[in-house]
Amino acid sequence: MEVFPALMFLVTLWSLKWEPVLPDSIIHIGAIFDESAKKDDEVFRMAVADLNLNNEILETEKITISVEFVDGNNPFQAVQEACELMNRGILALVSSIGCMSASSLQSLADAMHIPHLFIQRAPVGTPRSGCPPTTPGQPDDYTLFVRPPVYLNDVIFHVVMEYAWQKFIVFYDTDYDIRGIEDFLDKSSQQGMDVSLQKVESNINMMITGMFRTMRVEELHRYRDTLRRAVLFMSPTSAKAFITEVVETNLVAFDCHWVIINEEISDLDLHELVMKSIGRLTLIRQTFPLPQNSSQRCVRNNHRINNSLCDPKDSKAQTLEITNRYIYDTVLLLANTFHRKLEDRKWHSMASLSCIRKGSKPWQGGRSMLETIKKGGVSGLTSLLEFTENGTNPNIFFEILGTNYGEDRGRGVSRLATWDPIHGLNGTLSDRRLENNMRGVILRVVTVLEEPFVMVSENVLGKPKKYQGFSIDVLDALSNYLGFKYEIYVAPDHKYGIQQADGTWNGLIGELVFKRADVGLSALTITPERESVVDFTARYMDHSVGVLLKKAERTMDMFACLAPFDLSLWACIAGTVLLVGTLVYLLNWLNPPRLPMGSVSSTTLYNSMWFVYGSFVQQGGEVPYTTLATRMMMGVWWLFALVVISSYTANLAAFLTISRIENSIQSLQDLSKQTDLPYGTVLDSAVYDQLRSKGRNPFERDPMYAQMWRMINRTGGAENNLEDSKEGVRKVKYGRFAFVWDAAVLEYVAVNDEDCSFYTVSSGSPDRGYGIAMQHGSPYRDIFSQRILELQQNGDMDILRLKWWPQDSPCDFYSPAGTRRSASALDIRSFAGVFFVLAAGVVLACLIATIETWWTRRKGSRVPSKEDDKEIDLEHLHRRVNSLCTEDESPHKQFSASSVDLTPLDMDSLPAARQALEQISDFRNTHITTTTFIPEQIQTLSRSLSAKAAGGFAFGAMPDQRTGGPFRHRAPNGGFFRSPVKGMSSIPYQPTPAPSFSYGNDPDRGTSI
Repeated sequence: MEVFPALMFLVTLWSLKWEPVLPDSIIHIGAIFDESAKKDDEVFRMAVADLNLNNEILETEKITISVEFVDGNNPFQAVQEACELMNRGILALVSSIGCMSASSLQSLADAMHIPHLFIQRAPVGTPRSGCPPTTPGQPDDYTLFVRPPVYLNDVIFHVVMEYAWQKFIVFYDTDYDIRGIEDFLDKSSQQGMDVSLQKVESNINMMITGMFRTMRVEELHRYRDTLRRAVLFMSPTSAKAFITEVVETNLVAFDCHWVIINEEISDLDLHELVMKSIGRLTLIRQTFPLPQNSSQRCVRNNHRINNSLCDPKDSKAQTLEITNRYIYDTVLLLANTFHRKLEDRKWHSMASLSCIRKGSKPWQGGRSMLETIKKGGVSGLTSLLEFTENGTNPNIFFEILGTNYGEDRGRGVSRLATWDPIHGLNGTLSDRRLENNMRGVILRVVTVLEEPFVMVSENVLGKPKKYQGFSIDVLDALSNYLGFKYEIYVAPDHKYGIQQADGTWNGLIGELVFKRADVGLSALTITPERESVVDFTARYMDHSVGVLLKKAERTMDMFACLAPFDLSLWACIAGTVLLVGTLVYLLNWLNPPRLPMGSVSSTTLYNSMWFVYGSFVQQGGEVPYTTLATRMMMGVWWLFALVVISSYTANLAAFLTISRIENSIQSLQDLSKQTDLPYGTVLDSAVYDQLRSKGRNPFERDPMYAQMWRMINRTGGAENNLEDSKEGVRKVKYGRFAFVWDAAVLEYVAVNDEDCSFYTVSSGSPDRGYGIAMQHGSPYRDIFSQRILELQQNGDMDILRLKWWPQDSPCDFYSPAGTRRSASALDIRSFAGVFFVLAAGVVLACLIATIETWWTRRKGSRVPSKEDDKEIDLEHLHRRVNSLCTEDESPHKQFSASSVDLTPLDMDSLPAARQALEQISDFRNTHITTTTFIPEQIQTLSRSLSAKAAGGFAFGAMPDQRTGGPFRHRAPNGGFFRSPVKGMSSIPYQPTPAPSFSYGNDPDRGTSI
C-alpha cells in the first residue's frame, strides 16, 4: 500500500490518453504476463476458448479477455498495464510474473478491490524462492496465491536427512535467489552438517577451466571429493550443461550422488539429465495426481479439458510448464465463480475504474467476488485448486525419483518416495553403499617395472611371473581384505603412458583407456592429464622430485697426518722449537747449573735442542735444569706443547674419518644454479612433464624450474634425457651425471648400492602422490580408496614402507661424502704419510750410523804420541770432576789441585787394596763419577800416576761436617772412594807389581776416580 500513491502519480499522464473500453460481455478478465512467457498467453487463451464452448458453466455468457506483457523486473510498467486493464472494466486480474512486480500489483489490487490471482513465475525455469515483500493473510488483501508456497527447503532437508549426508555442496545458478534456502542452511547447520555453497556462472565451460587453471592438484582432489555429494538448485537447462561439463572434465565419478531439486522438471528434462549423468542421481519435482481411469483424465466434473493439454502422450502436454497448468485452472476457477454469481443473482456490474482520478472509489463488488472465489474450488490440470482463509493454495505434491549407481547411460528411473505438507515423506530412501565383498572378482592388473614398487621375483619358464615390491604389497593387502584375485602383466611398451598427437594414450594409461586392464599399478603419480582419462584411488604414498648424485670419493694423500695444521702453522711450530732450544741454552750458559753426580749429560746447544724437542713430543729429556729461569721457560713450553698436541690429536681424528667436499650439491636449487654437472630425466615421463609445465609457466615464482628445464631441454632433450630410469642410474654411477627422478625410487637405489656411492637430494615437501589407476567410472575406486585410508590410519602402510626403505641401512644416502653410517676401520692410505716419515727416519739413521762407524775406525787407527802417554793434565781433570759435583745433604768440598788419579785395580784379587779401601772410604757426602778406559791405556796411565804419586799428594783442610757414625759410599763399578777427611793427611801410593794384575780376567775393566 505504501507504493501505491507514488505509482498512481507516475502513471497519470499515460492514463489520460486512454478512454474506457467496455466489452460486449459482462465477464471481462484481465491478464498480465511476463514478456518471456508467451506460452502462458497461449494456454490462457486456450482455456478461455474451451470455457466459452461449454454452455453448462456460463450458459449464454462469454468471457472476454485483455492481455498485456510486461518486463518482470519493471514494477512501474506492470502497474501501468494494470491501470489500463482496470479502466477497461475487469472483474479479476490474472498475473504470471515474478515477485518484484507482484508486490506492486498486489498494492494496486488492494486499493481498487479487484481480485488478483497471482501465479508466481521463476525466471528462466530456476527454482522458486518465496516473495519476501508479499504478506498474505491480511483482511484487506485482494491477492490470491494460485501456486502453493515454496516447500523446497522442507523437501530437500528431509531427503538429505534420509540419506544421512554429513558433507555436501550446494550449487545454484545466477538467476536463483539464494535467500530462498536460508531456512534449509540453518537446519543443516543445527544438525552438524558440513555444507558448501558455490554459484554456477552462466559460462560453465569458462568456470571449470578457471578452476583447473587456478587450483593446485591437492585442491582439485579435495574439490573432487566434495563433489561426490551435491545438491543442485538450478534450472533443468543449466543443470544439464553443468553435469555435462563436470562429467567430461572427470570431476565426478560413478560413485557420486547428486540431487537436483526443481518444481519445473519435465519428463523430457528428466530423461536428458539421466543420460548425461553418471553415478547416482536423485530428482525432486512437483507432481500432479492423475485420475486412475485414463478415460477420465480430460474430464473435470462438467468441463472437458482440451486433449492436447491433458493427454500425457501429447507433445504439447509433455512440454507444459507448471505456470501453464495453473493458468488454465485459474480461468476454470473464475468461470465457475462467475457461474455461481449469476445463479445467485448477486452480480455487481463492473463500472469503469480510474487509478488516478481523485476521489475514485474502488469496486463495490470486489469483496463479494473475492469471497466467492475463495469458497470455490476446481479440479483441473493441477489436480485440486482451492484457497485457504489466508489466500494460499495448500495443495502441492512432490515426487522423488532416482537412479542406481553406475556408469551406463540411460539407466532406469524409478519413483522412490513422495512428499506433501500434510503427510511429509512417504517412502524410504537409502543411499546404497558399495559392498566391501569382492570375492569371486578377478582383476586384470597392468604394471611397469620400477624398483622398488614392482619387481620380478620369480621367472620360471612355462610359469607365470611372480612380482614383488611396495606396490605389490599394497595390492596384496587390498586383496586379502576385499577378497578379490588378480592377474598381472607388464605394459607392452614398458611406459607409463602419454597422450599421443592423435589424442590416444599409450603405455599403462592406454591399457586402461582401451579397457584392456582393470587396474594400473606401479610408481604411478597422479597428474591432471592422467586423471582426465582414468580414475585414481586415494594416494598411498607421497611423491616428490629428487636427484641422484654420486658421492665424492675419499682421497687421502700420503701426508694426511699433516692435514690438521696448515703449512704456515707447521713452520711456526718448527721455528718455535729452535727458538726455545736456543733460549734454554743461553739461560744455562749465563747461569750454569750444577749437575748431579752420575749424570752423563751436559748443557750444550745440541742437548738443549734435543731436550726441547723431546718435551714437545711428550717423551721427556735427559738434561736436568735447576735454575729458576730455565724452569719457568720450560713450564710455559710444556703448557704450549700440551695445547698444540691436544689440538693436533683432535683434528687428526676428524681428518682421518671425514672427507671435506667443496661446492657439493645439497638441493635442487644448487643443481639448477650450476652448469658443470649435466643432469636429465626420463623422456616423456611424469617428472619430465612436471618440469616442463613449471619451467614454461610464466607465473611460476621460483626460477629454479625454468633453469632446470633449459638444461634438460638443451638440444631438444636428446642430450640429457634417457629412455628409462635404469639407464640414468648407470650413467650416474659410471660417469659425471645427475639423474632427476622420483625421490622414493632414488632413495631405494642409494640404500641398496653395494658401494654406498650414491646420495640423493629432494625438493622437500611432496607435491603429488602415488595412486592406483582404474578405468574411468570403475566401481572399485571408492572401496579401494577407503581401504587405503584404513591402512594408513592403523599404521600398516608405514610397516610396508619400512620393508623397502629401512631406517637402519648401512648407507647414508643423505650425505655427499663417501661414508657409511656404521664405523669403518682406517685403511693404509690414512697412515701412508706416517710410514713414509718412519721409513725416511730409518734410512737417515742408517746413513748416519755408517758415517759414524767409518769416522770412529778412522780415528781409532791413529797411533798416540809419546807426550800424551807421559802425563795427564791434573788441572783439567780437577775442573771436570768439580763440574759434576752438586749439593747433597750438606755442602761438599772441592778437591784441590793436588787431586789424585788412582790406577785401576782389580779389587777382587788384591786383599791389601781392599783393606786400604775400607780405611779411606769412611766418608760422607761424596758423589762418584766413574770412567772406563780401554785396556791399552791402562799401562800408560799407570806409569804417569806412579811418577806423580812418588812425591806425595796432600788434601787441603776439610772440616768434618758429619753428625756422627760411619758413612760409606761404594762406586757402582767397584772402584775406590774418595771422601773429605778431618785434617790434612797424605794418601800413600802403593805401587802394585805389574805381574799381579790379571787383565785376562776382565780386559775391558778399568776405573778412574
